[in-house]
Amino acid sequence: MQELNFPTYSFRLKNSENKVSIFDVIRKKFMVLQPEEWVRQHCVHYLINEKHYPISLINVEKELKINDLKKRYDIVVFNPDGSIHLIVECKAPKITIDQTTFDQIARYNLALNATYLMVTNGLNHYYCMMDFNAEKYQFLRDIPEYKSNK
Repeated sequence: MQELNFPTYSFRLKNSENKVSIFDVIRKKFMVLQPEEWVRQHCVHYLINEKHYPISLINVEKELKINDLKKRYDIVVFNPDGSIHLIVECKAPKITIDQTTFDQIARYNLALNATYLMVTNGLNHYYCMMDFNAEKYQFLRDIPEYKSNK
């Protein structure tokens, strides 16, 4: 698989029936290793290891309904109160991140109301903070580290 613009992580890989799979620590199962899954797993490890988000607050590839359409988000990080802190949209490295990608995550956020958004193809990462009052997002250099409210 292609080298990505993330720190290096050690992944559990397995090969069966000529398919390589990667272990997802969130879903606790092996997933077929596609380019987008490679990006998603790097991003999950980035959130856990670099940003210190607890595994218990991270959810991967769940369905949501937007205007009666079923969609799937890549990664969501919850706040301890159950509200959504961060949505991450992962694309394969060959996919260029453009306005369409931001429109997609913005549509998801109409239903989810996350404070932060991240879009990545593994090579380029974009981070935003929502300003719900002004109905716009502000680009950031990075997403904040996890802060426990204890």
